[in-house]
Amino acid sequence: MNDLADLFSRAFAPLEAAVAASRIPGGVLGIVDRDGQRIVRAIGSAQVVPKIRPMHVGTWFDLASLTKVIFTTPRVLALAEEGVIDLDAPLISVLPDLRQYDERAWERKVTFRQCLGHQTPFPAVAPIYTYGRDPELLRAFVLQREWQVGEPVYSDINFILLGFVLERLSGKTIRDMDPGPGFAFSAEPDRAAATEDCTWRHRVLSGEVHDDNCSALQGAGHAGLFGTAASVLDFARGLLDGTGASASSIALMRTPLSATRTHGWERPYEGWSGGGLCSPETIGHTGFTGTGLWVDFDKGRAWTLLTNRIHPTRHFNSGIAALRQAVGDLVNGA
Repeated sequence: MNDLADLFSRAFAPLEAAVAASRIPGGVLGIVDRDGQRIVRAIGSAQVVPKIRPMHVGTWFDLASLTKVIFTTPRVLALAEEGVIDLDAPLISVLPDLRQYDERAWERKVTFRQCLGHQTPFPAVAPIYTYGRDPELLRAFVLQREWQVGEPVYSDINFILLGFVLERLSGKTIRDMDPGPGFAFSAEPDRAAATEDCTWRHRVLSGEVHDDNCSALQGAGHAGLFGTAASVLDFARGLLDGTGASASSIALMRTPLSATRTHGWERPYEGWSGGGLCSPETIGHTGFTGTGLWVDFDKGRAWTLLTNRIHPTRHFNSGIAALRQAVGDLVNGA
């Protein structure tokens, strides 16, 4: 534990400096190893506008795109293991109405595996929420829209569609599903890290999803999950010790689909969020609100950095990319 404590103390320093420099209001860093040893520490403020609240180790965070890897990816991979879906089959095997008015549409050829690995021509993001507030109408819009074709990029659309798959197969909306131990789709405002002073909802968001499209869809596969550092670390340890998912699902989470991605996750590449000292057997992911999780299977260690870097606005250079890399390098011994 002393070695882990020393490592943690060094890794916490960049977060401490970022808060002291007012680059982010606050954050929580947590590290866990395969044997269950863990350290979690909080610093700064969970909210500064319109009131000030302190950050705690138990503060709930809008995990943003960590939803993709903690919620959606494990469920899609479990369905594949059960034989309910074939990862190399097109989405229309579950969503036959995808672009149903044009049977030659390229969207009808997109597979589950391509969505998991962000290997589709969908745009990175689209302002779906600007087309209305009726969630069922917006689902129909996503399914029937003629999407602009581009080079494969990391795209929320991939996981919005995978979320539709989960809903169609379960007969439930995502918000009616079990989010998993320690997770939820909202949080009590006074126990959550505040995010943005939203320009179209006209309030500071705390405990409700920040992602505009997830809010309008009233639940989606790409964002919307809330959790604490403890719940994120519990999930990570389940991957490290094999208790959190089947061996085949964990193997796929580690299996490369490209130079930068596996099934659902990122893998190390030059300049990635986990820093330059991760082992090649590391997977990780980040969230727009300032969250991140990295799992190094070779070293038997995982760490999460949860911040409220977009509070009270996203239009500010918080330095989050450099902060994540600095923490990752110190976790791995720089």
